[in-house]
Amino acid sequence: MEYSETASRLVKRFTELGLTLGSCESMTAGLFGATVCSVSGASKVYLGGLITYDPEEKISLADVSEETIKTYGVVSTEVASEMAVGARENLAVDVCVSVTGNAGPSAQEGEAKVGDVAIGVCYKGEVTSYMMNFSGTRNEIRENAVEAMLNMVLMIVESSI
Repeated sequence: MEYSETASRLVKRFTELGLTLGSCESMTAGLFGATVCSVSGASKVYLGGLITYDPEEKISLADVSEETIKTYGVVSTEVASEMAVGARENLAVDVCVSVTGNAGPSAQEGEAKVGDVAIGVCYKGEVTSYMMNFSGTRNEIRENAVEAMLNMVLMIVESSI
């Protein structure tokens, strides 16, 4: 992924506000954390992240309910919300963003379509989640998801000031 101006804005704004950030990533497998940490000064705000690629890891590391996964599917706003809440608590950060999705190249019947992405943001005890769909190659979908995560975190923090 190219250097992200959005990541630079996020690090600058979080530094100004004295906020800490964490992430819980599934389909992006650490790309969000790597993108944020490509910015000088990221260590002042980004404390760490969980990579929960497998559903069992979502349950054990991010405290996602097995029942939520069974009921809504792993690619859902409900799972993304629980990932953001659980990871925020486990990482002890002010803001936590999560992502779960299907970057392709294929989808199993009854599963999320290729490009379906659920993002959750937990801040000040509130959780906001979004379902989106991106097109492109596997890595383009992952990069688009990271950019959306960065923008959503900034939008939610800015709107609460």
